[in-house]
Amino acid sequence: MSETTPDIRYLFEPRSVAVIGASHDESKIGYNIVENMVNDGYSGMIYPVNPKGGTILGNRVYTSIEEIDGEVDLAAIVIPARFVYDSVVSCGRKGVKFLIIISSGFSEVGNRAEEKRIVDHARSHGMRVLGPNIFGIYCKEKSLNCTFGPKDVMPGNVSILTQSGALGIAMVGKTALERIGLSSIISLGNKADLDESDLLEYLQDDENTSTILMYIEGVQNGDRLVRVLKRVTRKKPVIAIKSGSSKRGAVAAASHTGSLAGSDKVFDQVMRQCGVLRAESIQEALYWCRFLADAPIPPGENNVIITNGGGIGVMATDACEKYDIKLLDDTNNTSSIFSPVTPGFGSTKNPIDLTGGASSKDYDMALDAAVKSDSIHSVIALYCATSSFDMENLSSLVESTYGRFRQAGKPIVFSLFGGDQVERTIEELRYSGIPVFNDVYDAVETLGSLYRHYNHLKEKVEEPPEVHIDTGTATGVINRVREDGRTFLLAHEARELMDACGIAVPGSMVARSMDEAVRYAEKIGYPVVMKIVSKDIIHKSDAGGVALDLQDRGEVIDAYQAVMRNAITYDPDALIEGVEVVEMVKKGVETIVGARMDNSFGPVMMFGLGGIYVEVMKDVSFRALPLTRGEIMDMIKETRSYPLLLGVRGEERKDMDKVVDTILKLGALIIGVPGISDIEINPLVAYDNGEGVKAVDVRVLLSKDDKGGRYNA
Repeated sequence: MSETTPDIRYLFEPRSVAVIGASHDESKIGYNIVENMVNDGYSGMIYPVNPKGGTILGNRVYTSIEEIDGEVDLAAIVIPARFVYDSVVSCGRKGVKFLIIISSGFSEVGNRAEEKRIVDHARSHGMRVLGPNIFGIYCKEKSLNCTFGPKDVMPGNVSILTQSGALGIAMVGKTALERIGLSSIISLGNKADLDESDLLEYLQDDENTSTILMYIEGVQNGDRLVRVLKRVTRKKPVIAIKSGSSKRGAVAAASHTGSLAGSDKVFDQVMRQCGVLRAESIQEALYWCRFLADAPIPPGENNVIITNGGGIGVMATDACEKYDIKLLDDTNNTSSIFSPVTPGFGSTKNPIDLTGGASSKDYDMALDAAVKSDSIHSVIALYCATSSFDMENLSSLVESTYGRFRQAGKPIVFSLFGGDQVERTIEELRYSGIPVFNDVYDAVETLGSLYRHYNHLKEKVEEPPEVHIDTGTATGVINRVREDGRTFLLAHEARELMDACGIAVPGSMVARSMDEAVRYAEKIGYPVVMKIVSKDIIHKSDAGGVALDLQDRGEVIDAYQAVMRNAITYDPDALIEGVEVVEMVKKGVETIVGARMDNSFGPVMMFGLGGIYVEVMKDVSFRALPLTRGEIMDMIKETRSYPLLLGVRGEERKDMDKVVDTILKLGALIIGVPGISDIEINPLVAYDNGEGVKAVDVRVLLSKDDKGGRYNA
């Protein structure tokens, strides 16, 4: 058994590659892979492997991998699935470092056991596996095109990780058409072993890669992916496309947190938490890739729109608000910068309107003023075809302007609108790698992607605070519930968990008789609430097992009898342990705080507007745990109900610090105590600043397999 893990560089920069299943037939994948490596000028050794021997494209063919004299860093396996395991065994004996299994016929068709057997053997012999069910890997560093995809990949500084093989192959062709050069493209396939996190750890330090694009169908080991992405996005932009965003792809769970945590919503907000730029379409992602691969980080946030058409300028202004681009709003400043180059009947108020009579010289002077001004940090340059514009100079104007802005370290995007001649100009300029668009919204959104990355880089890097809870007591509660054969906690058990975390709950006592109910109500103080206590009745309200706002002894007596009678009618076989008498809390802002073990990302946290309408309003946001205080505040601010916590119509600001503390404690509980699948406080009532919060209703569910989800940092 080997405990060693090979350096990931040998996957991207192998000194030698064996192709197991290399073919003499030019129509076969095994031939195409050898051909691509030869034609692209791979600088290492190529070892085709085929029992027939001979030569392929001038390379000796070995009858087995063990016949090769030299070391083999990478083996590409291109043989039927039923023969792959034996080939992996041979690779283990040879001491191969990485395997890329191009063969299909594994977990994607339900053959999970064979896939696991292959990976287990590989890992036990110090090998790592990419795939199976992939098209291969391309890496510019070694001129390595170990794929059966297109030949003559255009080299550049964008890396693509793709879970879809067919889409990945198509993307290679599309990037060439869009003049996007690639530093690497890696097909992930079934992700039986290596996944995005492993590859990102190489790409984050790869000097050839300035921008990373990921196409994802599903996330595995998401807690690790979050940690890796947080590091990578501090160094370079990461763009993600994810399929499966429809509601049909979301699996509801037995809690509000679970049912609201549609897979796409969690993915979207966790990616935002990591600083990843999520694109809605491949075309959008490619626009961003092309721009971000070469665009300078802006020196500031002040953007200016320069246009010859008022209408398109207004559209760009609307788009800037939509995509969160800040416009330079100092009219005195813009006037001093642009008055010398703007006609008297034009406008120097941002957007700068040069009017429909503007010539290429007018544009050039205005854009030159913008690039020279320290107050202007980026520009959106718009052009509408007019009869007075000297069209023959448009292309050279855009090219020279783009060059000046790049030299000055300022980003610029162009949107040109007109007929056939304008469209031909756009195509020519795009071929030169200039960010020019025929739709103003595409131009502004692309610049917005850069500003999102810019704002992420500006954010303060924090470490999650240490949170101390009584994990011993909490674990004891969970173990007792397990011993009772349940996967949910009763109210008093949930209260014990809250006590172990230091989260305030209403005063409460379980009465087993009417006299006890009266005595406890008078001890707690009126008004009180009464709830049935039974492991057989989960939805107490549905059973008529809840009574609210009980003001005196008589109401407590009546409510006790009604609650017991309703519960027995609802489920005659239910085991009733008593009636919980609870302090009726005073009014505040009702929020919901939930934590759950997500299938993709591990422990995640939810915050939102609480109360009985949570499922209707769905005003919630999610983050992956563990969290910093800054991340928690971002999560809270994302909700539409955030202004309620700030205080409205003369109300006091609510105790935000205690809300944040509660979220931290709940996160520490689900991370630190195995076996919990869902925790939910609804409502968590927030009171005025300094008065704290109170967890009114707490629901806790346990994992059914008793394994829970202890988080491994």
